[in-house]
Amino acid sequence: MEKTSLIVITGPTASGKTRRAVDVARAVGGEIISADSRQVYRGMDIGTGKDIREYGDIPAHMLDICPAGYKYNLFEYLRDYAEVRDDIVARGRMPILCGGTGLYVESVLKGISLPEVPANPELRQSLEKKSLDELTAMLASMKTLHNVTDVDTVKRAVRAIEIQRYYHEHPEAAAQAAPTPLTDALVIGVEVDRDTRRRRITERLHARLDEGMVAEVQRLLDSGIAPEDLIYYGLEYKFITRHLIGELTLDEMTSQLEIAIHQFAKRQMTWFRGMEKRGFPIHWLPGDLPADEFVNRVISLIK
Repeated sequence: MEKTSLIVITGPTASGKTRRAVDVARAVGGEIISADSRQVYRGMDIGTGKDIREYGDIPAHMLDICPAGYKYNLFEYLRDYAEVRDDIVARGRMPILCGGTGLYVESVLKGISLPEVPANPELRQSLEKKSLDELTAMLASMKTLHNVTDVDTVKRAVRAIEIQRYYHEHPEAAAQAAPTPLTDALVIGVEVDRDTRRRRITERLHARLDEGMVAEVQRLLDSGIAPEDLIYYGLEYKFITRHLIGELTLDEMTSQLEIAIHQFAKRQMTWFRGMEKRGFPIHWLPGDLPADEFVNRVISLIK
């Protein structure tokens, strides 16, 4: 039997997974690696729920590693994750991946390792006049589009085509990118019922507004970040930016944002159920378990 080499603690937004990960890390001698696509950005704290105090004395990695306004991608995440994980393991500690970005979690579990693909200036020039729809169609003819982030902008679509062209011309690189799924990871899902999740989302949104979330977004805009770059991050940053540039009233922003977060949590659960169907078992534990019982249940599952 393989020994557990990675613990994953995931679940929808407002499920309380960070607190659970901290408790588990303290019990097993672990360190936390964030799997949250927005907590990598500096200055985006309240809106992403980046409560550094919650980690206490437990080391947490992959937080605040790039500037707000940047568009961090999956290649960069997998590269940085592997470096952090190897360092944690080399020090005899247990890596604990914690977060709700399903694409990041599943890509780690799939064992995907993306080679660095150089720029192709000639190809970029040949594509520069094409529309996003045309680029999307081109990319769809080259690979199955599993997520829309490849084609959410012209620049990203061109880059995705560039990568696929490189793989076609360099089959050895494509082979390197072929996934080797992890068979020794323990995946824990923090389960909360729908009504509890909705209540927590609503309470948390109003608490964050009281904490100064609107002022946080205003500071990011004042620092020179373009509104469209903040809107790109979605949810809190999208709706609050739209409010601050005059597109939404405060009440419209609050109600639309609340609906969007509920919809986001539902999409997260759909992704996790899909992961299970794709062969990644998740051990769902009730989110309302006492801390010691939750930790003991996790420890009992570790190989």
